[in-house]
Amino acid sequence: MPVLTLLTDFGTADGYVAELKGVLASAAPGVPVVDATHDIPPQDVEAARLALARYWRRFPPGTVHLAVVDPGVGSARAALAVESDERFLVGPDNGVLSPALLRAGARAVRLPVPARAAPTFHGRDVFAPAAARLALGTPLDDLGPPCDAPVVRRTPEARRLPDGGVEGCVITVDRFGNAVTNLLAGPASLRPGAVLEAGGRVVPVARVYADVAAGAAVALAGSSGLLEVAVRDGSAARVLGLARGARVVLRSGGAAAGGAGA
Repeated sequence: MPVLTLLTDFGTADGYVAELKGVLASAAPGVPVVDATHDIPPQDVEAARLALARYWRRFPPGTVHLAVVDPGVGSARAALAVESDERFLVGPDNGVLSPALLRAGARAVRLPVPARAAPTFHGRDVFAPAAARLALGTPLDDLGPPCDAPVVRRTPEARRLPDGGVEGCVITVDRFGNAVTNLLAGPASLRPGAVLEAGGRVVPVARVYADVAAGAAVALAGSSGLLEVAVRDGSAARVLGLARGARVVLRSGGAAAGGAGA
């Protein structure tokens, strides 16, 4: 039995997620549905892209990922279904599905929008029915014509500075207030004495949060393989004033760190 996952910015207070689940339960009864998250900030396609990148390949082949963060709903933007790395993804053509589209061999088709579809709720009326069909084994090509140039978003690349440092930026802030950067946590960043300049401070690079005192700022390799700025038992975003786009510089004895490729 395949699995369906849901990622949205709907929250759980208004019944929108329940509407999606109602469509899925009716069209694909018995298919398990996993709530990846419904707490993406409203209309934040970039946050949704990065969240999807974390988990979509952790699920088994045949999984169908439904991602609905769609500020352009009802406009001329396309509705997509994607096959990539033996998995399927459904969502708007605004870059949210980029993690899958960047994989070699990925294919996308453009979903038709039924005349009865509410122009403000394609998640329910366009994407959920398509996801259900894929979960039941409908081939991708049966859902619509090829989409040869889908929208793809990429994480900004880090760059080497003349003085040997590596300049990057914060790409997202998680619910703990950890500021995730686009710097890969490779050997250069983990060598003794490495530091990260962030939020007007020089922050040591350590292995785990417990390597520094409570309330102290620290940089470390996150579970995604990227350097993160944290405050032990606190919020780096609040304490250091870090937000998406904030500049960071890695100083590690002249060796460069790579940029993220998600």
